[in-house]
Amino acid sequence: MKNVLFICSQNRLRSPTAEQVFADWPGIETSSAGTNNDAENPLSSEEIEWADIVFVMEKAHRSKIQAGYRSSLKGKRLICLDIPDDYAFMDPALVELLKVKVPPHL
Repeated sequence: MKNVLFICSQNRLRSPTAEQVFADWPGIETSSAGTNNDAENPLSSEEIEWADIVFVMEKAHRSKIQAGYRSSLKGKRLICLDIPDDYAFMDPALVELLKVKVPPHL
């Protein structure tokens, strides 16, 4: 079983959508968090340590995580999906984009 963490800024739209889309995917456990302090579920070092694979939506998220959680990231795969903050929660276009970009890394 692989632990997969999805991260965006607020943990309100993109990362919770990704968590839900892949929740029933065989062989993985999903969670999501946000890099901002006022995120629905703010990112913690415990979550990074839990994850085998960390997906971020934008390069800015990757930079923030690499700067703030370097020791927790050791041995982790950190993948940037390059998905801008242009989608609503469970937006069909976002769901399709995730289904194209995420599976090759799982």
